[in-house]
Amino acid sequence: MFLLAAGLSIIFGLMNVLNLAHGSFYMVGAYIAYSVVVATKSFWLALVVAPVLLAVIGAALELVFFRRVYGRGHLAQVLLTFGFTLVFVDLIRSQFGPTTRSIPPPSGLEGAVQVLGATFSAYSLFVLAVATVVGALLLVGWRSLRVGAVLRAGVEDKEMAGLLGINLPRVFTLTF
Repeated sequence: MFLLAAGLSIIFGLMNVLNLAHGSFYMVGAYIAYSVVVATKSFWLALVVAPVLLAVIGAALELVFFRRVYGRGHLAQVLLTFGFTLVFVDLIRSQFGPTTRSIPPPSGLEGAVQVLGATFSAYSLFVLAVATVVGALLLVGWRSLRVGAVLRAGVEDKEMAGLLGINLPRVFTLTF
């Protein structure tokens, strides 16, 4: 849930885009991962391929559709993103049927682990570790790296950032 919430906050907080399809993007990513696991039997390959493919899909949709609604207010964004939700759900349903699918945890992440007297699944602890690393990288990137300064400048004053030579459309595409 942290990764979903972090992505939603970045898209809304930085770009002022009310993306009701955000969860649907994650669903598409999950089904891409499922397809990679079914085709290759590799959880680890799916962990790399799914985010990369989803980033390409997101960038393409941002270039073709989202840029057209940035200045039009939240109603246009809601209508566009709700439409994407409907399209994504129907595409997934047409390819995979109405039954949800799951990916079994890879070997090494099966079973349970005792931590301070409490029992957790190894997979849940792995997800927690990944979320912690992603959160730390986002924080460091936002506060310390040039990309964070560029994003903050774009959020604070788009016109001034543009005058300083920052290519905001490209920054927003990469953020999306």
